[in-house]
This record gives sequence, C-alpha cells and structure tokens, in this order.
Amino acid sequence: MTNPLIDTIVMSLEAQANPERAEQQQQYMKSPMPFYGVTVPEVRRLTKVALRDHPLESRKEFEATIRSMWDDAARREEWYATLTVATASRHRPFIDAASMPLFRHLIESGAWWDVVDDVATHLVGPLVVSSRAAGAPELSDLMRRWAKEDNIWLARTAVLCQVGAKEDVDQSLLADVLEPNLTRKEFFLRKAIGWALRDYARVNPEWVRRYVEEHRSTLSGLSMREATKHLTGPDCLKPPIVTDE
Repeated sequence: MTNPLIDTIVMSLEAQANPERAEQQQQYMKSPMPFYGVTVPEVRRLTKVALRDHPLESRKEFEATIRSMWDDAARREEWYATLTVATASRHRPFIDAASMPLFRHLIESGAWWDVVDDVATHLVGPLVVSSRAAGAPELSDLMRRWAKEDNIWLARTAVLCQVGAKEDVDQSLLADVLEPNLTRKEFFLRKAIGWALRDYARVNPEWVRRYVEEHRSTLSGLSMREATKHLTGPDCLKPPIVTDE
C-alpha cells in the first residue's frame, strides 16, 4: 500500500536533490546512508507542506506512518522528515507513554547524534517531563534504566531527556541518569553529560557548580569543560588538563 504523505515527501526531496551537497553531507555525518543533498530547513519546510495536504488523523495512522517512513528510508533526509512529522504539534495527542517502544526503536536503529538528539529532546524529554507533572513517574524510572543500558544511544537519551526543561528539571532524575555514565569512555556520553549540565546551569548555576565540585574526580575533562562553559567561579571549577577524549 502507498502512503500519500510519504510519497509526497519523497517526491519533494527527490525534486530538490543536489548530488554535490549530498556527498558533502554524507562525509560530514560519517553516514553509511546516502543523502539527497537537501538542507535540514528545507526538509522541514517540504514536510510541513506535505502534512497540510495529507494530515494524519489517528494515532494508528501516525505510528504506522512513522515506522514506515523510518524503516523504509533510502536517504537520510527521509529520517529528518520522519522526525518533523513526529514532532509536529498537531500530533501531540497521539504521543504518550505507550509511544516509548516506538521512540526506542528510532533511537536504536538511528544510532547517531543527528537523529537521536532530536528524539531525546523533542519526543522523549517532553513526554518524561509532562508525565511527571501529571503525577506519573514511570517514565522517569524508565530513563533511570536507560541510563544504565549498554547501548550508548539509549544512555545518551536518558542523559539528555531534560535538556530544555529549565525550571521543570527534576534534579534527582538528572543526578541519577548522570551517575552510571560518569566514568564511561564514550565520547558521545561524555559530551552529553556536559551538555545536560550546561543547559541546567542556565537556570540553576549553583546546583551545577556544586555537582561539578562534588564529582570532579569522576567527570571527564570534556564533560567538565562543557558543563562549566558559562559558569564563573573559583579555580576548582577549572577542568584538569588531560587528554582523556
């Protein structure tokens, strides 16, 4: 069966293809999947136009479309288009705790920062925050489990799930998802730890300052540099000069 939304998006991307840019994009992203050579803003614009003409009317249709777009993607921009569909405000009623297996599938099969971070901060994260606000902590507990996963992209998602939450950050959850990852060697986890702390420092610098001071012996140099990038304070916040990345 054909899907008019998917067909329209793919045809639009094919029409805008730029082989020279596609090669550059693939090299930059170190992606085994080829590109069309369409910029991300243009992918989002084309997808939103297609959505206006071919709206998804039910949760079942929404999830089936996301899975089909993602799993059958031939070019990486089709993944970006899938995430544009998934994060569209009109589809928020279709997203709840039962969506987490779908999001896990996107994370595990995407397995690279350009798509995982979008899922983490625009799909998983807002759902974790809103569920907690509604008195349902189950998704926070799920993030604690993901933080301990061997799959670094699930762990990265757990670390990043409150980025952008500002005053709604659960400090206990943040500490709990950071703790099992502090001594892990993976670059993308160390970078995520620094990003999560730096983001929270915008609203609660004292908490981040204390956290960094208390975990100085286990935080990597990369994580410390990222976490303290916008902090001012005593010399003890300066990361050690090491080459651990």
